Amino acid sequence: MNTRKKMAIHDKKSSAVYFSLFTFLFSLFLISCVSEEEYADTPQGNFEALWHIIDEHYCFFDYKNHEYGLDWNEVYTRYARQFDSQMTSRQQFEVLTNMLSELRDGHVNLYTSFDMGRYWSWYEDYPSNFSAELIDQYLGSDYQIAVGMRYRVLDDNIGYLRCSTFSNEFGEGNLDQIFLYLAPCRGLIIDLRDNGGGQLTSAEQLAARFTNEETLVGYMQHKTGRGHNDFSKMEEQVIKPSKGIRWQKPVCVLTNRSVFSAANEFVKYMKCFPQATIIGDHTGGGAGMPFSSELPCGWAIRFSACPMFDRNRQSTEFGIDPDISVSLSEGDSRQGIDTLIETARKQF
Repeated sequence: MNTRKKMAIHDKKSSAVYFSLFTFLFSLFLISCVSEEEYADTPQGNFEALWHIIDEHYCFFDYKNHEYGLDWNEVYTRYARQFDSQMTSRQQFEVLTNMLSELRDGHVNLYTSFDMGRYWSWYEDYPSNFSAELIDQYLGSDYQIAVGMRYRVLDDNIGYLRCSTFSNEFGEGNLDQIFLYLAPCRGLIIDLRDNGGGQLTSAEQLAARFTNEETLVGYMQHKTGRGHNDFSKMEEQVIKPSKGIRWQKPVCVLTNRSVFSAANEFVKYMKCFPQATIIGDHTGGGAGMPFSSELPCGWAIRFSACPMFDRNRQSTEFGIDPDISVSLSEGDSRQGIDTLIETARKQF
């Protein structure tokens, strides 16, 4: 191929890359600039700003109206009369946090210098089904540690991997070493309980160790306008097999209500793999990718803006059912036994 042809092909590829990058950055600009209208830095102004930011960019209005009758216009009417010019900052914060709690979304937070508004009833109103003391007994003192995960081989030749967060970046070399160490085991338990999420890429990276082919695991949409139903077409979420060591034997994933966000997504991925069994409690959910904005007073607001779905196009915002429902038994706990771990061991 002559030099001119090579340069022409290079220019076309470069143009395509630059165009894709421009389109991506422009879409981020549209999403991040969540409010063009200016509001006064007053109690009423902060209320109006927050209500409109959520109204125009939150992603689960129709779903939550269907699930429990959420009416965001009714919320406006009910909360608007609670604001007056004499309110203190803490009074504003309390009422605004109460309003946001109407969304029942653990990804919705209001950040100030003195507190963080949050909705935690998605797990606080349920049994924990988790005991750190019991896990410590199973792990003992000679367990391995890598990229924030603890692991060991139990005495019946079953691997146990405690994954408490996806906040860490998982190096492929680290994962290779973990799975190489656990390779002789006849089964693997991944204890995901109380994992509140973290980086979606880390959840995808770990899930890629359990498939030998590209697997459709779900869908995602992006907000394209200010209407409650202004979304892009559903885009496929695909897990590609890792180029490193992959697990070929049965695997059980332990869950409870505190499995949320990226951890909830990991459970969604594992549900698509035939050798995986989900054991424990309904997960906490959190199926919206969060974005942030700011109120006139400088407080930051984080909210769900991009909805994610399972491979059947169903929302997992309110969690995922286990394949085997098990609760932590008080009788077992008194004897130093973790009911969920023992249920998983019986699957191999």
